[in-house]
Amino acid sequence: MTALFSCAGGRLARPAPGQALIGREDGGALIVTPAREVWERSELTPAELVLWSFLVAAAGRAMLDALPQLESGCLNYWEAGNWALNDEAPPRGPKAVRAHRRVHLHLLGRSRSAADPSWRWGEAPRFPDFGARQAWTSGHARLEPRECRAVVERTEAALLTRYGLRRDQVEPWSDCVGCAYPTPAPDSRCAECRAAEAAAPPGPDPRPR
Repeated sequence: MTALFSCAGGRLARPAPGQALIGREDGGALIVTPAREVWERSELTPAELVLWSFLVAAAGRAMLDALPQLESGCLNYWEAGNWALNDEAPPRGPKAVRAHRRVHLHLLGRSRSAADPSWRWGEAPRFPDFGARQAWTSGHARLEPRECRAVVERTEAALLTRYGLRRDQVEPWSDCVGCAYPTPAPDSRCAECRAAEAAAPPGPDPRPR
């Protein structure tokens, strides 16, 4: 996942390419993580839990208000972590829950017009087994930069007004110069674009020979 927005309550992120649980046209997916990595939400302090809950609520409301595909729709707030514990997940074999599970909450938009059979309106979502997860998620388009920007703008405004966070508890953000997705400052490029640049083969040597 790649962060779009950060505050004292945690981070709002977009899924990695090919890993969105639901496609943008069927509702869209974002992820909220608490400010401190924990295996179970009860490990958060009362103050940490309150601030994370503020971020979750603000981001969820922002999705409902900003995304046309969610008109007259709703959200599923899905905290799972099961696939990380599968015996076939790296490292292979049985896993200690405290060492491998990390709390992250999926914000899953539910559209009345969803065409994906796993996300039919009025039905519970249907998730695949671990071994089929990549084929299942690979066709799900992520929310676009303009959609994420609209969600981030509304999330920030709600945190500063309705939920009373101070300005110094909300990290500045800007559009990534590479992909135009929002990214927390001081980065001018998001983590995804930086990783792609680092992995790219070097270009031709411009020096004269």
